[in-house]
Amino acid sequence: MEHSDHLFRREAGRMVAALTRVFGVHNLALAEDVVQDAFCRALEVWKLRGMPENPSAWLMATAKNRALDVLRRQRTARTFAPELEWQLQSELTLVPVVEELFAAHAIKDDLLRMMFSCCHPRLPEEAQVALVLQILCGFSADEIAGAFVSTHAAIEKRIMRAKKVLATSKRLFDVAASVEFSARLPAVHRALYLLFNEGYHGASAETAVRVELCREAMRLTAILLEHPLGTTPVTYALAALMGLHAARLPTRVDASGNLTTLLDQDRSQWDHGLVAEGLKFLELSASGPEITEYHLGATIASVHARALRMDDTDWETIVALYDTLLTIRPSPIVALNRAVAVAQKEGPERGLEEIRSIADRDRLTAYPFYSAALGELELRCGRHETAREHFGAALALARNPMERRFLDRRISACERGDAQ
Repeated sequence: MEHSDHLFRREAGRMVAALTRVFGVHNLALAEDVVQDAFCRALEVWKLRGMPENPSAWLMATAKNRALDVLRRQRTARTFAPELEWQLQSELTLVPVVEELFAAHAIKDDLLRMMFSCCHPRLPEEAQVALVLQILCGFSADEIAGAFVSTHAAIEKRIMRAKKVLATSKRLFDVAASVEFSARLPAVHRALYLLFNEGYHGASAETAVRVELCREAMRLTAILLEHPLGTTPVTYALAALMGLHAARLPTRVDASGNLTTLLDQDRSQWDHGLVAEGLKFLELSASGPEITEYHLGATIASVHARALRMDDTDWETIVALYDTLLTIRPSPIVALNRAVAVAQKEGPERGLEEIRSIADRDRLTAYPFYSAALGELELRCGRHETAREHFGAALALARNPMERRFLDRRISACERGDAQ
């Protein structure tokens, strides 16, 4: 049933968004129950009759029919979407209205409205991303907990509190309201970026790379780009950043399931279609006056993408871009990445100097790749024992088996006395 699981995950967000448009945000739990009923019905029927030719349409039709049943039974005992209330009261208008709301164009619009609803300004970033993952991407509380190094109970509480905030809205966000759309758009960008980043190099206890998270972030960003108010230079920059990094996913992990660093990746195996798309989005992002962290991150990725070999990389440009990024969004992680770039440009000793000069590097002490970076540069300097100690410290902080195997291999390199 692996194919069914992927299908259900993909369709969950579309179905919940459409049903919430009908029932109202205050009835989000009811919408989720109807979706769950549709999935259970599919498992029963498909087991006997086989999967239909168009399973997505089958699921949506089942959800629509179930919604009609709920509306007929509960319309006197429950309030639904305020803007549809009078239309849902009469049998003459009920079916046509629901049919229209389940049309393909309406569902796509509802997905976007739900995305913006999840990024409510009263919610912290982690709650926004958790809602996007659960409601729009069909992730369970356990999966979200694994992605963000939390517990099932903590994630459940976070989502429950967030849904209470959403319920105060009564209706989905109005994506036709240009002022409100623009005001909430940065939060949507941030949530999608965090979602992608968690997939590309996250803190999951199971694996360092979650391709499905990257794909979901890219799918939702593509939906955002289809809306006239969403096609901003910043959205293009975000899409470029995602595409250029996703192009490397085929080489992020080798055939044995081991992490591969950017320096060691076979660039011929990168997804050159995604590279081309990312570069196109990057060009489109240059149409506005604003330069954001997404513009700079995408531009750094484009420098790597244009280098056919690691030795062809323009490290001077990359260091300069990191300098600019530090002025826009200063963080010790950005400073660490800049120091690594300096090491590539000027040698490992200079890289170590830059790491030691990071003002708030104490915030990196719990980040395994801080100690790993120190280990790499010490190893290149030929100080094998010091390098081994740093790699050992990183290993103690490793968050999943993939990171542990990678760091074990680096420790073995130190013990063998390898040059790098």
